[in-house]
Amino acid sequence: MMYSQSLNRISKTSELSKSTPCSRYFSSSSAGVASSKVGFIGWYLQMLDSRPILTKTITCTLILTAADLSSQTIGGSLSGQYDLMRTLRVAGFGMVILGPSLHFWYNSLSAFLPKRDVITTLKKIALGQILYGPTMNAILFSMNAAAQGETSSEIVERLKRDLVPTAINGLMYWPICDFITFKFVPVHLQPLVVNTFSYVWNIYLTYMASQQKVASA
Repeated sequence: MMYSQSLNRISKTSELSKSTPCSRYFSSSSAGVASSKVGFIGWYLQMLDSRPILTKTITCTLILTAADLSSQTIGGSLSGQYDLMRTLRVAGFGMVILGPSLHFWYNSLSAFLPKRDVITTLKKIALGQILYGPTMNAILFSMNAAAQGETSSEIVERLKRDLVPTAINGLMYWPICDFITFKFVPVHLQPLVVNTFSYVWNIYLTYMASQQKVASA
């Protein structure tokens, strides 16, 4: 009897997803998510299913926070003091900008480029390197600089100095990460996998964002 009820629920879920095709692109729902209820992973998958944007945003913010603290440690806080305001700025960027945007970016890519063949995967990688990555870097550098009181002209000079080296270094790191993500990871888990890869990248990125402003001529 219980087996029959389970089949009925699965059938209804399948019919609902067919009747609303756009939902699979702009939510993290997955037929297999609700079936996993074991431990933290099961709980996390359920949260991805029920509150996708909030879950991805919190995940992104926590990883960015950890990355900035690691960046400050590696960068050599010889005094033993951490710049907590810097960490709060980075966390705010993750909460307000990066976390929500990851959800819509990856779901949109899945909607417009749904295949997983090599050519489609390379297209997604190229779009990320040309559009999404530079945009997020520019926003982070600008927001962080503005929060430190830099003028608009100083922010422009900072972007001229830092964006190109950051983009070049990104080309040495992200294409392989993106290939694994786009080729093998379900779309509702892609932000989590990307955030995992981005821990290492964000150590570097938060370091770049916190460089001193461009010296006046």
